[in-house]
Amino acid sequence: MKTVGIIAEYNPFHNGHAYQIAKAKEMTGADYCIIAMCGDFVQRGAPALADKYVRTEAALRNGADLVLELPAYYALGSAEYFASGAVALLDRLGITDALCFGSECGDISLLSEFAARLMSEDDVFKGVLDRYLRMGQTYPTARNAALHASAPHLTPHMHILATSNNILGIEYCKALSRRNSSIKPYTTHRAGSAYHDASLLNTYCSALAIREAIDTAGDLNEVKSLMPPVAYELLAAQFGRSCPVHTNDFSLPLHYQLLSEYAYGYTRHPDIDQDLSDRITNLLPSYRNFTDFCEKLKTKNRTYTRISRSLMHILLRIDREDLLTFQAEDYVYYARVLGFRQDATALLTAIKAQSSIPLLTRLSDADGLLSENGHKMLAKDIYVSQIYQSLVRNKFPYTPYDGNEYTRQVLKI
Repeated sequence: MKTVGIIAEYNPFHNGHAYQIAKAKEMTGADYCIIAMCGDFVQRGAPALADKYVRTEAALRNGADLVLELPAYYALGSAEYFASGAVALLDRLGITDALCFGSECGDISLLSEFAARLMSEDDVFKGVLDRYLRMGQTYPTARNAALHASAPHLTPHMHILATSNNILGIEYCKALSRRNSSIKPYTTHRAGSAYHDASLLNTYCSALAIREAIDTAGDLNEVKSLMPPVAYELLAAQFGRSCPVHTNDFSLPLHYQLLSEYAYGYTRHPDIDQDLSDRITNLLPSYRNFTDFCEKLKTKNRTYTRISRSLMHILLRIDREDLLTFQAEDYVYYARVLGFRQDATALLTAIKAQSSIPLLTRLSDADGLLSENGHKMLAKDIYVSQIYQSLVRNKFPYTPYDGNEYTRQVLKI
């Protein structure tokens, strides 16, 4: 039995995602595909358009065999934490043979070499990096200068570091290397539009383009051809009932949390230093909504996405010290199942036999299986989903789901 893992958001699930699952199985010869998927909030620092169960079913009906929830601490993490947590989850299952991810360059050897150079940080690299940072340059500028100096043969390929999926792919390679994992990395060339491309002119357009088209039109008419039929039908069935969910839907909860922590500052949260904390404090009186506040806070050195992620950490009460503790204890404590294909029971059996972490199909089983920190991580996942679902029930009063994570059944397709 051979398995391939994919790390994903599926926000929403589109043609490119279906292509990647099929291609991953083809490239690796895998019998099964395991998805480590963000829950109700995603890595760019935003709520998912549709909840995790809608997106799980779309994946299972388009080639995935098992969908696991990436814990919220990592789903909302920087590229390094996101990659490290997701890779640890797949690695600790004990049965994952390959990791396949999309990238703009499509060259795994090149991405792996960049990963190795960035991990080695020889004296030349460190010296140039420190000098540029002391000069006030951004980290990407300083990093690129350090690579130019320490690995000049990579200079013709420096453009690789300018695109999101390449950067994340490098982080996946670094995470595998740090773990000395037996998982072999593969990359598929990202089909169609780039990650940030908002155009709908390609069959394989970006999830961003789909979300923006839905926002603009207020319906799904323009995006039907851009999604596999069953994924479109699942989203359409919930449209106006439990989705779409937008960042500004969380404006009031965020404002409340910012006011609650105003007297103490915000540096206990990941990616928030004293300077950003002070900016939040100083600009809080001008707060209007979530996205407007992100625009006010962003600077040359802090992108909109980084700011949005930081504000989500505040909203969801995610603390830096917890992340550091979890990192020291090998990142993850469980593999929570969101759904699986019933013809993949052999996969579940193999995981139960070989995994170094428990496979959770029912939350009630956690009491006898998890450590204190494992319970803390799981409690955060439940809390995050409760925040999301409370917003859904307020925005869509007739949503059929009551938001109780303990009564929600694992999807079986």
